[in-house]
Amino acid sequence: MAVLQLAGEGIGTGWHWLIQNIIIFNILLSVLIIFFQRRDPKSVWTWLFALNFIPVFGILFYLFFGQDLRKSKMFRIKEVEDRLKYSARNQERIIRDAHIMDTHDPAAQDYGSLALYNLETSGAVLTGRNELEIFTDGRKKFADLRKELRGARRYIHIQYYIIKNDEVFHSIVPILREKAREGVEVRVLVDGMGGRFMPRKLWRELRQAGIKLGIFFPPVLGRLNFRVNYRNHRKIVVIDGNLGYVGGFNIGKEYISKDPKFGYWRDTHLKIRGDAALSLQIRFALDWNYTVHENLFLFGKYFGEAPEDEMLGKQENRSQIARASGQRTDNVRIQIISSGPDTRTKNIRDNYLELFHKAKDHIYIQTPYFVPDDAVLSALKIAALSGVDVRLMIPCKPDHPFVYWATYSYAGELLASGAKCYVYENGFLHAKGVMVDGMVSCYGTANMDIRSFELNFEVNALIYDEASTEQLEQIFLDDLPHCRELTRESYQNRNLVIRVKEQFCRLLSPLL
Repeated sequence: MAVLQLAGEGIGTGWHWLIQNIIIFNILLSVLIIFFQRRDPKSVWTWLFALNFIPVFGILFYLFFGQDLRKSKMFRIKEVEDRLKYSARNQERIIRDAHIMDTHDPAAQDYGSLALYNLETSGAVLTGRNELEIFTDGRKKFADLRKELRGARRYIHIQYYIIKNDEVFHSIVPILREKAREGVEVRVLVDGMGGRFMPRKLWRELRQAGIKLGIFFPPVLGRLNFRVNYRNHRKIVVIDGNLGYVGGFNIGKEYISKDPKFGYWRDTHLKIRGDAALSLQIRFALDWNYTVHENLFLFGKYFGEAPEDEMLGKQENRSQIARASGQRTDNVRIQIISSGPDTRTKNIRDNYLELFHKAKDHIYIQTPYFVPDDAVLSALKIAALSGVDVRLMIPCKPDHPFVYWATYSYAGELLASGAKCYVYENGFLHAKGVMVDGMVSCYGTANMDIRSFELNFEVNALIYDEASTEQLEQIFLDDLPHCRELTRESYQNRNLVIRVKEQFCRLLSPLL
């Protein structure tokens, strides 16, 4: 009892000391934010509000979400590595494939400048020899992934933001073990926040089975991770260099619609056969190098230098599968674009801006979180006011309540400009993409929010192809019967509680 009493007195004394010095802490942090961190003015004012009007909790919130002190040092080496690797390895391919935009396809003619922008700013290669398959159901996506994993002959590279210790991962692990025994190189990269609940024992067992593991920004104290920002939100799988997956599905049972909280999980994932898979491989290698310090660029076998007979066999097999399934076999132009806190430009955000500015007929957007910055919101409002059919589809269920109510606030502002907003009610909508004029589409891991634009590491596939974009647009239209339209009238008639939630969460939007 005496020990507990002394412990209680110690906690009480510490809490009393914190309260007495809260003003000093707030002043010091305020000076730090204003004078020593290069932030957007709106973000600065939001942090000042949190620190000075939400005592104690404002400081804790900053410690977890607002740290920017080591950002420049943290990513300096990574940024240089990214730019050097992209520049050195992609220029030759761009020169060789320069003809891929020389076509009568309107998508190529109207968006050639965007492809050049991506090449100049991030070294993103425009590839033309690709076949594309679209998955909107997690069960089908993971069934297909397991099938392709079993066919791997040289290497398997897996990168997910979230990996959970449940039936989905358990269905993949035996395949990875088997392939490792066969001599296939297997690497798994997971974000430290998204994989924080994975048992260390399982990671050890995977390493003992010959599977290489990387954890991006791992927790420092058990499951406690102070780096809530700068998460690696990418979801990439590359098999043997010519097959890749990218999109919204993570590894967990909710993604195959087995979590009662969310019900049916509606997402979008792309399967790419062809040259764009090599771009995904480069993206994986850069993240892997930074996390594990194993330079995969020293080995040509990971970047297309496979035995000629093996590559010919894969091409023949690919064509046979395409013919058997009725899949399109013509070339799809794809550019893999990525962004994050290690890049000087907001590449994915800038691509959205250019797509919105070029739109002439319609813009379709699917996103679980709609918290745009001023530039994106203005571009959409201008498009809607100019007669472009702007349609936004968002979920009806919150997985992050603050972001959910901020989303409603921004959606309401878009409605006032003449756009249409649809609330998906057949489960949870997690698809992340933009489609413009039936010509160009952009799908991947990035949400339409400030966090994805600035704080997370993201990757998207920019698709310059009418047939593929029309297919994605048809999927969007097929979702509409499962939606409730949020009209201007219904939004204006929302109750006071919802209005307060929206305004408070919107005030915090630069931090979300």
